[in-house]
Amino acid sequence: MPENEDATPALTREALTQAALRVLERDGLDGLSMRKVAAEVGVKAASLYWHVRNKQELLDLLSDAILASAEPPPRQDDWRAELYAYSASYRRLLLDNRDAARVVAGRLAPGPCLLNLMEDQLDRLRTAGFSDADTAMASYLLGAFVQGFVLQEQSPISAAEVLGTSRRDVADAAGDLFRGLPTDQYPNLSQLADHLTGPDMDARFDFCLNRVLDGLAALLPPERR
Repeated sequence: MPENEDATPALTREALTQAALRVLERDGLDGLSMRKVAAEVGVKAASLYWHVRNKQELLDLLSDAILASAEPPPRQDDWRAELYAYSASYRRLLLDNRDAARVVAGRLAPGPCLLNLMEDQLDRLRTAGFSDADTAMASYLLGAFVQGFVLQEQSPISAAEVLGTSRRDVADAAGDLFRGLPTDQYPNLSQLADHLTGPDMDARFDFCLNRVLDGLAALLPPERR
């Protein structure tokens, strides 16, 4: 970029990214702004534009930085166990960082953290015996599944939750409603109420992820499944 006396040499992209992470954790994605990030590092908002052109470029940096603490699971010579561990740890990472799923979902910002994780995951899939095309699609599928699951997991289940009712209490109330429905009109809802509202999010994640892995296994030769 051209030299300018208003630029702030001490402000680095790393410092900017870390400041944005702090604002994201404190104020959420809806509260994240260039002005707040600038205030976090003690500069004017105009100084940020020497490092990022707009908020979307800032989100690219954030997307990669969120993955900085991610660690690939140990190699087990068991592709299914490894991909399960990958997905479970990714879910936990997104849950542990406020609005992280909203930042990363649908975003391809190939910074160093993402590149290292993608390279490792692709290598495991190819080693497991997936074709090159299936390897690429499987990597996308796992990321999209976890992001989508966490987005739903972190969205309010109803207005009652926003007002302070626990998610469990909201689900229990829905179960009571389903059980009380006329069985001649809603036989499935009334009879499956416990199954529909009883499982917690861990159980739902386990079930859904295992079905995803079942589908991937079908792409492999029988001896590799």
